[in-house]
Amino acid sequence: MRKITFLGSGAAPGVPSLCCGFGDCDPHNPKNIRTRTSTYLDYNGVRLLIDTSPDLRLQLIQNNIRSLDGVLYTHVHADHLHGIDELREINRITGQSLNYYATEFSNSHIEERFSYLIAQKQKSCDVVRRPSLISNLITVNQPFFIKGLKITPLKLLGHNIESVGYAFNDGELVYIADFKTLDDSVFGMIKRKPALLVMPLTTPYGQQFHAGLDEVTAYIEQIKPERAVLNHMASECDYEAVRASTPANTEPAYDNLSLEF
Repeated sequence: MRKITFLGSGAAPGVPSLCCGFGDCDPHNPKNIRTRTSTYLDYNGVRLLIDTSPDLRLQLIQNNIRSLDGVLYTHVHADHLHGIDELREINRITGQSLNYYATEFSNSHIEERFSYLIAQKQKSCDVVRRPSLISNLITVNQPFFIKGLKITPLKLLGHNIESVGYAFNDGELVYIADFKTLDDSVFGMIKRKPALLVMPLTTPYGQQFHAGLDEVTAYIEQIKPERAVLNHMASECDYEAVRASTPANTEPAYDNLSLEF
């Protein structure tokens, strides 16, 4: 079984946000209530989390996620990282350390901000009393494996901090995080027609560091997945308005949306 769950589908402020409330979103549509972006994969039994949003505790509880085989980080903005402390509960449940995967740049920030979470490889640790995460460095365009699942980090450009996406099994699933443009190498890493492509849409019109709807849909047309889902949406992205503006094979995400692909 290959299943993806969008634990949170919102951008950094969430929806409603403290500043803008629901903004352009219909407050009566529950699909417009968005926590910050984290994504869970069950990939033929390999259980992975992509990013740890500040809302992670409730996201894990709501979806009864109690164990993981690894955590993948796309970048180290607070809305994608600062729920990392919630992983100590996974340590306590499983009684084991947990591996996370990040580029050298991202890992340096993780270890600086959350040094108390980091365990040394192959060193026993009382995970009940002390959190225990193990860092694994990854490099763009260089595949690595978790329990036999091939994962290739993808080079994303134009965000205001280093950001990567991931291709699973040579592009069977492609997960793109915050970006403005895709590096040309991304297309070479996608070696098959994706069953599912996930793309971020912070605002429909785009911003200096984020692609807008026209740019995102152009990339979807270029990659040609069987199905595409848009997440990471701010209060400018009304669910029904975005759905009405996307191609037939594309849909917006909402919190706790689960899809098999």
